[in-house]
Amino acid sequence: MRGDFDYFVLFAEMRTGSNFLETNLNALGDVRCFGEAFNPHFIGYPNRTDILGISREERDADPVGLLSAIRDVPGTLGGFRYFHDHDPRVLDTVLKDPRCAKVVLTRNPLDSYVSWKIAKATGQWKLTNIKRRKDAVPTFEPAEFARHVHAIQEFQIALQNRLQTSGQTAFYVSYEDLQDLAVMNGLAGWLGCTGRLDRLESSLKPQNPGGITEKVSNPDEMAEAVGGLDRFNLTRTPNFEPRRGAGVPTHVAAARSPLLFMPMPGGPEQQIAHWLADLDGVGVDDLISGMTQKRLRQWKRTHSNSRSFTVLRHPLARAHSVFCARILGTDEDGFARLRETLRRRFKLDIPQAGPGPGYSMKQHRAAFQAFLEFVGANIAGQTAIRSDKTWATQSASLAGFATVASPDFILREDELSEMLPVLAHLVGCADVPSLREASPDTPFALADIHDAALESLAADVYRRDFMMFGFGPWKAEPPR
Repeated sequence: MRGDFDYFVLFAEMRTGSNFLETNLNALGDVRCFGEAFNPHFIGYPNRTDILGISREERDADPVGLLSAIRDVPGTLGGFRYFHDHDPRVLDTVLKDPRCAKVVLTRNPLDSYVSWKIAKATGQWKLTNIKRRKDAVPTFEPAEFARHVHAIQEFQIALQNRLQTSGQTAFYVSYEDLQDLAVMNGLAGWLGCTGRLDRLESSLKPQNPGGITEKVSNPDEMAEAVGGLDRFNLTRTPNFEPRRGAGVPTHVAAARSPLLFMPMPGGPEQQIAHWLADLDGVGVDDLISGMTQKRLRQWKRTHSNSRSFTVLRHPLARAHSVFCARILGTDEDGFARLRETLRRRFKLDIPQAGPGPGYSMKQHRAAFQAFLEFVGANIAGQTAIRSDKTWATQSASLAGFATVASPDFILREDELSEMLPVLAHLVGCADVPSLREASPDTPFALADIHDAALESLAADVYRRDFMMFGFGPWKAEPPR
C-alpha cells in the first residue's frame, strides 16, 4: 500500500488534453497510466493487443480482472483514463473504492467539440511536430453539439453525486491547468508519488491554438446555437502560455524618490532606468535593484508615499526590438544557441555569426517575419523551446507581477513624455528631467520594414495583448 491510494482513474473526455496529462504522469517515474484501458473499441491505445498480458477478449469477459492487474503493478501507482462511454462495469467498482484516486479533467465543451470535429476531419489526433500539422474548418452542427454537451454534463453530474454520497473527493484539473508545472507537481503530491517534474512534456503540441470562432465555417450559426449567455466563452482566446513569476529581482527603485519601476521584459528598461537616475541626480548604478520579496516589502514600508509603475510597448515594436537585440545580437545578452536553432529548424535566413555587411533589409524583413511566426507557435505551446519572458505576452507578465504586487500605474511607451512628469509630481518631485532618447534597433529600424502583413501577423501572435490593452496599428513616429 502506498500513501492514500493503490491506483487511480483519470476521468476525462475526448479532446480534453488527457493524452498530455497521461504523458506527464508517466514521466514521474513511479506512475504508470495504461491509456483507455476500458475503451470498448480497443484496449489501452489503438493497435494495442493487450495490457499487462491481458487481451481485449479477456478484458471484455472479466473487466475487474484487468482492473486488479492495474492496481497490483508492483512498485508503481497504476491507473487508466476513463471516458463517459467506456465499459460501465468497472465504473461502480472504482467509484466505491476509496483506495482509487479520482482525477477529473475538464475542458470547455465547445472547445472539445470543435477540436473533435477538426481531428475527425483531418485524421490527426495527436501533434508532435507543428510542421506536420493538418488543418480543417469543419461545420458546427447544433444538434450534434447538444448531444455532446448533454452526455458530458449527465456523466459529470452523476460522477459528482457518487463522490459526494460516498464522502470522497477528486483532484480537479482544467484544460488550462495542464500548462502549469506547479499544478502537475501538486497532482503528483496528492497521488502520493515521490517523483516530481522538472519541466512539462514537450513532445505533444496543442493542435488548434486559435480563437474558437475562427475554427468553424459557420461561427454565426454556432453563436446563435449556444445562445446569448456566452456560457462557452466564445470570445475567449485559449491561453497555453506558461504563467510568469513576479519578477521582483528585476524591479528597480529610485535612489531617493519613492518610485518603483517594474520592468516589462522587452520594453524600454534602460531608458526608464536612466530617467530614474536623472530624477535623483545619481548614476544608474546607484539605483536599487536585485530585490527579494522581503526587501521589496521593507522598501514599501519605508516609502509610504511610493508609486510603482510599468511600461507597455506596442507588441510589434517590442518583438522587433527583441529580435534585433536577442536573436541578431552577438553580445552577452544575445541568444546565440537559439539563433542557431532558429536558423536550422525554423529556416530563419540570418548569418550564423550575426548580421554583417551583406545582410540586406529584405533579408531582415523575411527573418523577422519568420521569428514572429516562431513566437506565435512558441507562445501557443507548440515548440520544444522555452517561452522566454522577453517575447512572452505582456498580459502574462502583468499577471505575474500581481502574484506579489500590482503596479499602481500602467504607462504606454508612446505617452512617457507626458506621463512620467505626472508620476514624478505625485510623489513630490518638482524638477523632472526629460526622457532620454531610446537606443535604435539595429541593423534596421522597424519603420524600414513595416507593412500591413507584419502588422496583421503581430496582431494574430499577440492577440491577447491587443485585446487586453487595446493596441492599435503601430505608428512609425509615435507622438512625444
